[in-house]
Amino acid sequence: MSDALEVVRHPRARRARLSVDPASGRVRLTLPPRAPVKAALKWAAGQQAWIDAQRARLPEPRPFAPGVTIPIGGVPVGLDWDPGRPRKITLDGDRLLCGGPLDGLSRRVELWLRREALRVLTLETAEHAARAGVTVTTVSIGDPRGRWGSCASSGAIRYSWRLILAPAFVRRSTVAHEVAHRVHMNHGPDFHALAADLDDGEPEESRAWLRAHGAALHWFGRGSA
Repeated sequence: MSDALEVVRHPRARRARLSVDPASGRVRLTLPPRAPVKAALKWAAGQQAWIDAQRARLPEPRPFAPGVTIPIGGVPVGLDWDPGRPRKITLDGDRLLCGGPLDGLSRRVELWLRREALRVLTLETAEHAARAGVTVTTVSIGDPRGRWGSCASSGAIRYSWRLILAPAFVRRSTVAHEVAHRVHMNHGPDFHALAADLDDGEPEESRAWLRAHGAALHWFGRGSA
């Protein structure tokens, strides 16, 4: 095959299975515990047409470049770059004002988005924690592919910075979900009842939005120079 495969074994897998990660485009070959790798790789090599078809359906890369539109809180914002402006990035209504050299612009925009995500998510986590009567030890951000948030038993909550690109109701629902884990470290009925009580809207609506549009958020910032 022309593309490298990620080969994993799964204890409940009954046969070889190919999948394409919608958030990264990476191809995964999942095998039963004792399946021979050589035969599976040979089979996968004959599936290139299927892989190409799946990749063709992936979201388009959305580089952080002058003139592009970025959703911030789900609201379209144009990236307005002028080399004569200072490097400091400023949100002005529906424009994200950027300056400095074009080289490194993508990195500066992503750094601004990460800082804004941490600022907003820290405030909203404190708000929801106060409503739930719990404490949160730390709030941090990362760029995971498989989850939008996580809560450790220590009280530390970590989010995907890309939540700042999603509509506010989706972001706040994710915060409510993680804060509810400070009371119930499971997904039982009591947990879902608390998460729904902390949620400003309907949790299922937020989950449906992420199922439909979440993968596309991972393609912002790709293809940049």
